[in-house]
Amino acid sequence: MMRLLKRLNIDPYLLLLLSTVGLASVLPARGIWADIAGWVADAAIALLFFLHGAKLSRQAILDGARAWKLHLTVAAMTFVLFPAVGLGVRAIPGLEPSLATGVLFLTLLPSTVQSSIAFTAIAGGNVAAAVCSASFSNLAGIFITPVLAALFITGNSQGFSTDPIITIATQLLLPFLAGHFLRPWIGGFVGKHKKVLGYVDRGSILMVVYTAFGAAVLEGLWQKVTATELALIAAISLGVLAVVMVIASVVGKLLGFSREDRIVLLFCGSKKSLATGVPLAGVLFPAAQVGAIILPLMFFHQIQLMVCAVLARRFAAQAERDAEANTDEAIVEGEVTRAPA
Repeated sequence: MMRLLKRLNIDPYLLLLLSTVGLASVLPARGIWADIAGWVADAAIALLFFLHGAKLSRQAILDGARAWKLHLTVAAMTFVLFPAVGLGVRAIPGLEPSLATGVLFLTLLPSTVQSSIAFTAIAGGNVAAAVCSASFSNLAGIFITPVLAALFITGNSQGFSTDPIITIATQLLLPFLAGHFLRPWIGGFVGKHKKVLGYVDRGSILMVVYTAFGAAVLEGLWQKVTATELALIAAISLGVLAVVMVIASVVGKLLGFSREDRIVLLFCGSKKSLATGVPLAGVLFPAAQVGAIILPLMFFHQIQLMVCAVLARRFAAQAERDAEANTDEAIVEGEVTRAPA
């Protein structure tokens, strides 16, 4: 089963997400159980950011920080280009308001960390720079995303408010900083148990998705969203990703980046983080709205993984062909040099 999913470029985690949505649709948490589920989800997210802080190496930041021009370009793609595209998409008529807000919200999020680095490595890009860009983006998103959301989403109706930023600082940033400062004592343990901690990472997201969709279902989510709108969200997600990737490719060449750095720009600058987006949505929006708002993010998450997996393999294959061609050329030149006059 796992081999079949890999051949089809389907992330098994997507199936878990879909199963969680199905469970929340059939058996949403009610009453006291909804409160308990919410507390568990909050605790899981705090643990998630604590572990992310413990995993972040200061040396990795220092090593990758030298490519400042590349990092600024990735940040501009993530927090300037993407939101501009999102504002344009929100103006498309016919999309249900909460889903349109969800599309805009996903464009305000930071880049992913693990998948951006993994795809960069597969494609033969600058891995050290990818680690730095992705980590900076993810950390900066804790501050930048709430500000952008207040300006473009919640601020439209109730003005700018610092309450979401304060909530995020206490629920997300403080656990992150606590984990990072405790890294000298727990970093070794975290490094040795990456697989187990990965379950905590993904399990916390599943818990938040369950509580968010359960609340949305009780508010009539599936009566408001049609199959046509779901198909439209998928099409919009693919279109947004295509636009950003094309621009990233053009900008990388115009700025004279090396092949390795252009790969970083492509993969780090075109991603949006589900792991960061789900808890942020839970803080920034009412519980009944979160399910609909993160729905476009879930679509975009899987689409970006599938597209980037294909591109990373093509980059890797091209690098192998180029290496073989250079080797053959060197052999031919050597033979010519050794040939008698």
